[in-house]
Amino acid sequence: MFGSLGSLYQPGATTAIIHASIIISMNYQGFLLASVAALLGMTSKAQEKKENTIVNVDISQNSAAAYSIPQKSVTHGIVTVEGTRIPYDAIAGTIVLKNSADTPTASIFYTAYFKADGKDAAQRPLTFLYNGGPGSSTIWLHMGAFGPQRVSLSDTAATRPPFTTVNNDYSLLDGSDLVFIDAPGTGFSKLITRESKGAGKPEDFYGGDADAGAFASFIVQFLTQYNRWASPKYLFGESYGTFRSALLANALETDKGVSLNGVILLSQTLNIANSPDNPHAEPGNELPYELALPSYAAVAWYHHQLPGRPEKLEPFLKEVEHFAMNEYALALNKGASLDSAAFEQIAAKLHDYTGISLSYIKKANLRIEDGQFEHQLLIDQDKITGRLDGRFNGYSTNPLGEKSLVDPMDSYIDGPFIAAFNKYVRNDLKFGSDQPFFPGGPGVYEQWDYRHKIPGFTDQQENIYPNAMTALAGAMAYDPNLKVMLNSGYFDLGTPYFQGVYEMQHLPMPAALQKNIEYKLYYSGHMVYLHPESLKLLHDNVVKFILSTTQ
Repeated sequence: MFGSLGSLYQPGATTAIIHASIIISMNYQGFLLASVAALLGMTSKAQEKKENTIVNVDISQNSAAAYSIPQKSVTHGIVTVEGTRIPYDAIAGTIVLKNSADTPTASIFYTAYFKADGKDAAQRPLTFLYNGGPGSSTIWLHMGAFGPQRVSLSDTAATRPPFTTVNNDYSLLDGSDLVFIDAPGTGFSKLITRESKGAGKPEDFYGGDADAGAFASFIVQFLTQYNRWASPKYLFGESYGTFRSALLANALETDKGVSLNGVILLSQTLNIANSPDNPHAEPGNELPYELALPSYAAVAWYHHQLPGRPEKLEPFLKEVEHFAMNEYALALNKGASLDSAAFEQIAAKLHDYTGISLSYIKKANLRIEDGQFEHQLLIDQDKITGRLDGRFNGYSTNPLGEKSLVDPMDSYIDGPFIAAFNKYVRNDLKFGSDQPFFPGGPGVYEQWDYRHKIPGFTDQQENIYPNAMTALAGAMAYDPNLKVMLNSGYFDLGTPYFQGVYEMQHLPMPAALQKNIEYKLYYSGHMVYLHPESLKLLHDNVVKFILSTTQ
């Protein structure tokens, strides 16, 4: 769910379903399970490079054993950010993780961008960025949000080949050095298994706590290798990456001695039980319906499906939020004891706020899951809305079905992002010419262990629906100076913005620490940066957050 695009865990008898970054991608993060070779030639117009150097890249035999050797390619470029030219050094490479017996377990791919300003690097902020999934690489944040090159897109209009990249006017390099990390098993990151004379196993990496441990080990090695321990440090996670950030912040602060200045969350989900994907799997928990309602209202407003549509979005959403937490919550909490008159009143109000037909709302017993909403809102047009970004729409392949099996946003972004990154990493960063790149790691999502051991409890205390709220609260209580920034899109149906607000306001920590959290909302979806105006605003807000937390 998580991720750029991401996916959310759906416990039950057998399976978990990808949220979209759960059904298809939850920042999307793309749940593509196929290897993608280099695609289409593109000219990188924005970078003016100095002489490039390639170091320790020797995988000509594509031998799995070669991944136990750290690789590095160093190139140089210039990006113009909001009118300012910024020279930088780019390092595409790998860091090898090892177990306690000093045996390699995984090769983690990263792309680091260091501002070449001649100043002491230790004084510059350093931000670690990652998408989610789980099982997604980080091409989405890299090529869509903050890298020096950005995929050329037309917001919600389809982009056709040939795909190109452009100078990223909103790269985060003006505010921080950047490290984009591919999770184990995704992108160019590989498990080093017994067959490769390593000791890596899926269960050592494909799970919430194991994943956070791997990222913590990577960050500690990176800080040491590049002498950045003294730098102001930030985590930036999207979708499931926000869940990772909560666990990771706690691990770094309390176990690794790594002090963080800030944790930046994009399209948050910390308690998977609050997801609107499959709330019927946990009957009696009404929160998913309540927290998703404002996002349903926002998407219906966007598509002009509301009876008596208000002119302005924000005041309307405040009204819906109040209804969700009061009349609606009280009605759902009554369950079967809700009287018929109140049932009719709530149903009518839901129709006014969502545009869904009154008869459907009644048949749903006042409880609508996100997939049902996406399928029903534009049903008269035989269309569905996007899950991760409700601004998108596409034709339904099954108008008589209950839910859509695809997210129409995916067809707009998959091809451009994957082609752009494959060309950019091989031609500009000079890395991976003999390696396959996996936007979504094959088998990673399917093997993911969502259980999370609650900090401070015994090993037997584990969550079926994982909840990282205690971990983030623990990090903030341990380090009262730690600041948190939540960024959300109004039109995200996969990780609703009101869910993120609710979770932040219910963190189990002293109320005095709530002042360390700030909230930013955007006229966009899960991948906020797909909307050009929101990308600029996201950039400006994050830079301001970094500046305010380094002083």
